[in-house]
Amino acid sequence: MKLLTHDELIPQEEYELQRESYRQTIIALKRRRRITIGDKVTLVFENRETLRFQIQEMIRVERIVDPKKVQEELDVYNALLPASGELSATLLIELTDPDTMKHWLDLFMGLDHGQKVGLRAGGEVCYGEFEGGHSHETKISAVHFVRFRPTPAMVKAIGDQSARVALMVHHAGYDAEAEVPWPMRQEWLSDLGV
Repeated sequence: MKLLTHDELIPQEEYELQRESYRQTIIALKRRRRITIGDKVTLVFENRETLRFQIQEMIRVERIVDPKKVQEELDVYNALLPASGELSATLLIELTDPDTMKHWLDLFMGLDHGQKVGLRAGGEVCYGEFEGGHSHETKISAVHFVRFRPTPAMVKAIGDQSARVALMVHHAGYDAEAEVPWPMRQEWLSDLGV
């Protein structure tokens, strides 16, 4: 995907005026790009619009006006855009109970290493590649960034409504799968340039 540029951002004063309608548009977009696997893992597949919204919100919340700081935000979020032939997602470990949070995070240790989060399509599986720096030997973050690189045969299956496409998490502390609905698959095909 083409990188986001400073010219594509809405100036802050203008953004404030249109923020609510823009936010509603992004909420609808993210609904098509969000999937829950079991009851604790959610993936939100990112594209230029979801990331542009996040940049706009960061600039708004942190009141960033310095062009160099704006460029830093662009650089951070552009790194999350899917490259050619890729899907990219933010993976959230959904934990809300403070009493069980540590227990669950301990169970998820190692999720970001090896073949634990996968995409199955057309009889093939590709495993998510996690961005580093979100865990170490004794601690794991509840938010990760993951890339999937489906093969051409998998992309063909994603575009075939009759084919089964699923996302899965197979880990010692958690085991779940979710069928990928057609509207999400259409979003993926757009991301993949199909």
